[in-house]
Amino acid sequence: MSESSYLLVDEKVLPEVFSKVIEVKRRLEEGTAQNTSEAVRAVGISRSVFYKYRDYVFPYSKSDASSIMTIQALLVDRPGVLMSMLSVFYDAKVNVLTVNQNIPTGGRASVSVSVRTGQMTGTVDLLLSNLLRVEGVLKIESISEKQ
Repeated sequence: MSESSYLLVDEKVLPEVFSKVIEVKRRLEEGTAQNTSEAVRAVGISRSVFYKYRDYVFPYSKSDASSIMTIQALLVDRPGVLMSMLSVFYDAKVNVLTVNQNIPTGGRASVSVSVRTGQMTGTVDLLLSNLLRVEGVLKIESISEKQ
């Protein structure tokens, strides 16, 4: 299985079907279509085309991309530590995008968390210090921040 690679391409040069897939997803998310069948009929594509591309076509927003941060943490291998850490993100109104945890070794687990900070309450420094206060969090480091 090969690793995915991504391209950022201007919508104007892509086949119209990709824009229509995004429109179907928008209608479903907003509730302006009751189901997939209704949404695809409204935009003029088949259900099979929608299902073929739905997991591969996403809208891009500069503001979304400009507020993404990745944090690397070292945690004690104990139930509830990761959940407590994730609660700090929730309390700060930070949207968790991905969580990757390595298999624990020596009683410790390395975790990276990518988040969108666009709606965050407080500062990045406050978020990092609150994460460090979680029992079982040994180390926190911001490894990438785009704002």
